[in-house]
Amino acid sequence: MSARALIIGAPRSGSGKTSVTIGLLRAFARRGVKVRGIKTGPDYIDPGFHEAATGVPGLNLDSWAMAPELLRHLASEHAKDAELLLIESAMGLFDGIRSEPGRTGAASDLAGLFGIPVLLVLDVSGQSRTAAAIACGFTRYDPQVRIAACILNRAGSERHRLLCSDAINDIGLPVVGTVLRDPSLTLPERHLGLVQANEHPEVDAHIDRLADAMEASLDLDAILAAAAPLDIPTGSAELALPPPGQRIALAQDAAFTFLYPHLGRHWRACGAELVPFSPLADEAPADGCDVCWLPGGYPELHAGRLAGADNFRTGLARFAERHPVHGECGGYMVLGETLEDAEGVTHRMTGLLSHGTSFAKRKMNLGYRQATLLVDGPLGHKGDRLRGHEFHYARVVAPGHDEPLAHIADGLGTPIGPSGTRRGLVSGSFFHAIARGEIG
Repeated sequence: MSARALIIGAPRSGSGKTSVTIGLLRAFARRGVKVRGIKTGPDYIDPGFHEAATGVPGLNLDSWAMAPELLRHLASEHAKDAELLLIESAMGLFDGIRSEPGRTGAASDLAGLFGIPVLLVLDVSGQSRTAAAIACGFTRYDPQVRIAACILNRAGSERHRLLCSDAINDIGLPVVGTVLRDPSLTLPERHLGLVQANEHPEVDAHIDRLADAMEASLDLDAILAAAAPLDIPTGSAELALPPPGQRIALAQDAAFTFLYPHLGRHWRACGAELVPFSPLADEAPADGCDVCWLPGGYPELHAGRLAGADNFRTGLARFAERHPVHGECGGYMVLGETLEDAEGVTHRMTGLLSHGTSFAKRKMNLGYRQATLLVDGPLGHKGDRLRGHEFHYARVVAPGHDEPLAHIADGLGTPIGPSGTRRGLVSGSFFHAIARGEIG
């Protein structure tokens, strides 16, 4: 029997999609349903909560960065041995960029491409019957997107619930439950979004509270019935980002956490071995590895410890004499000469590249990116085109004197300029690679 799938969408960020999704994942898992979580868009954090709720690694599906054949491949692989896929939308259901049809990055693209119905989460705080007008707009906006039912979130009372649900039922849209306002269900946040699952105090207990709330408030049988069978071709992994080496030394600790689940999974499927090490524990890349990958994360929160990690710094320098080293975003910051933290204290970094970065002098950079590589390296060959994303507040305050790694453009193809740097076998950029661009 094929897996069933349901997209959990909303009119905007902050509507409570993540709490509802996490609670439903745990609630269905308690019932013995083989349930899996998926997050749309370039989000590192929510898949970690999906994994914490189910015990199964999460997945990102991004219709802008991933070609349809890759989306099909990843979705069908994730659905193996699953009975239910809950796909959490990023931002609002239709929020994406102006692009070719089906490639906007919005969760609605997946609804149209795969025929997946939507469970609409409406934050009804501060409104009553107006919620029905919003729901009505969602049902009519795109004929390829079917809104199957809705959940009312943050209702203030039983009377408030009835006002909203009666109005929505009157337009023919089922309401499958109401979650009352409860601040204890909110997940903590910081500058790049939610605090990560592995940092959350008593994360399992919090997920259980969310599941308790969903079980008490929602009709789980109706939600399961609203999901549709995921009947799609197997797709192709041709445009997946290939492994950068055969044995990959992967920095992995509280400072280095942002590796997309689909990358690690694909690299292992290609026969690569991921060998984790912890810079915060003053560990160096393992001997026998042929490439080192420093993913993004929060090095600005741990700059002092990284500055004092002499074994990591000297071991990475020795490794870089013979093998490629690549850093993405936070990893790129650590590869530079210095990192200024939020308090304005400047810390010595590895110095394998000559730039300096600052988190004190903040400037948010956010958006899709198209990259064309200028040199061969762990990301691919000179001239290869990649699709990815940037989301960071840190900025380069000393550009250094290394050669550029890539030319980048925004999601619409508007040129931005050089991105990242390279010296010898060491490279890095604020750009997070998600997938290869179209071939040819």
